[in-house]
Amino acid sequence: MDADSNHPADDGAEDPTGTAGADDGAVTRPGGRDGTDDGAAAPAVAPAQARAATLLRHPKLWLVPTVLTGLLALLLSLLYMGGIVNPNGHLRHLPIGLVNEDTGKPPPGQRQNVGTQVTAAVVASDTAGTARWRRLTRAQAQDELASGKIYGALVVPRNFTDSLTALTTANATVRPTMTVLTNPGMGSLGSSLASRITTAAAQQTSTTVGKQLTASPVTARADATTRLLLADPVQVVTRIGHPIGAHSGLGLSAFYYTLLLVLAGFLGGNLISTGVDTALGYADNEIGPWHTRRPTVPISRTQTLLLKMVMTAGITVLTVSLVMLATVAILGMDATHLPLLWIYSYCASLAVGLGVQAINAAFGGIGQLVSMFVFIVLGLPSSGATVPLQAVPGFYRFLSVFEPMRQLSDGVRAILFFDARADAGLGRAWLMIGVGTVLALVFGFAMTHYYDRRGLDRLTPQPPTHPATRPAAST
Repeated sequence: MDADSNHPADDGAEDPTGTAGADDGAVTRPGGRDGTDDGAAAPAVAPAQARAATLLRHPKLWLVPTVLTGLLALLLSLLYMGGIVNPNGHLRHLPIGLVNEDTGKPPPGQRQNVGTQVTAAVVASDTAGTARWRRLTRAQAQDELASGKIYGALVVPRNFTDSLTALTTANATVRPTMTVLTNPGMGSLGSSLASRITTAAAQQTSTTVGKQLTASPVTARADATTRLLLADPVQVVTRIGHPIGAHSGLGLSAFYYTLLLVLAGFLGGNLISTGVDTALGYADNEIGPWHTRRPTVPISRTQTLLLKMVMTAGITVLTVSLVMLATVAILGMDATHLPLLWIYSYCASLAVGLGVQAINAAFGGIGQLVSMFVFIVLGLPSSGATVPLQAVPGFYRFLSVFEPMRQLSDGVRAILFFDARADAGLGRAWLMIGVGTVLALVFGFAMTHYYDRRGLDRLTPQPPTHPATRPAAST
């Protein structure tokens, strides 16, 4: 049999896995040169080899790689940096709680207590719309901090009016305070932005109230120390509203864990796709100087996709288990609900892997590039896990509606930081995983079925042969 033939062995038995011994028709050629059948071919005359210096003078050789790599570098730069370069400038409607617990009586000549006046002034002063203040009770604020619905809260205490009134008398025993509550589970940047906004609002409140106090006739005869205190009477205290573990990367462990799941699905799907094509004889395997081609197994595109998807489902069990072993067991990442975390991680990574297989089956050679943009390039800046979606341009907020990484990161964050609550994003994450899986299956098998019906079979790779080096016909 001809060494370059793509037909099965002479006994008629096919090797569907392409893993038989050296005599199953696989051809291995050291040095990348075409092998010949000893005794069956005429002496070969090596063709003249081209030189790099000669080829580099051809403009067409440069055109496609230059255009594609340049375009890729430009797009990556614009997409990645566009989402993070100016979070303050794009900040709009960051959800922050506003709690008024003040139960004091209104000061003389006023209809409302100071707490009510302060909270109304805070809402009215945000003319730029950077925050979306949500008036809540203390219990509601704690619940929304624990479910990741708000990035922080500003709390006016019960005795706020009484404490301020006492400053103008000899009965002052405590300085009025306002409390800023942070939510580190929403990410270090998001929590920091909320803390900055709430602190600025509290300080502005203190200045406004101080002007009113110093202008009062009651304080006109106060000494210099008292007037200095009255000019800035409110103390701002910052506390953690919903604490997370010390081994949580300041709230970023959810993002990086999600990134691991996406990369495991993306890289695993591409490796499985390449490995199956190599084993079935539709792609060559080249390691160093060794080049191997297996016999081509006749198989339809639909059956090939089915094979790759089933293998993806099996191998993802291993990859997800190793991700959890490395992050939780070895590195000590803070994590609760471990059985749920494993099941969620498996389904999330599998959905990505199935999407990669579907895209590769539909787009062929450029499938890896397409899936990279779908799952990684567009997913990272629109995930909302590092920079809040309220602080990115509108284009990324639009992408976040359907981009996989945003959906997956919400679920991981809910499991790691918010007690696996469905209203913390886990419910939506499960829904989007299901939708993504169904779309991958429908799109992938619809495309391969269409190709098979049109007779668009996969081409069997053939080695380039020179007339002087073509082996003689097999006997």
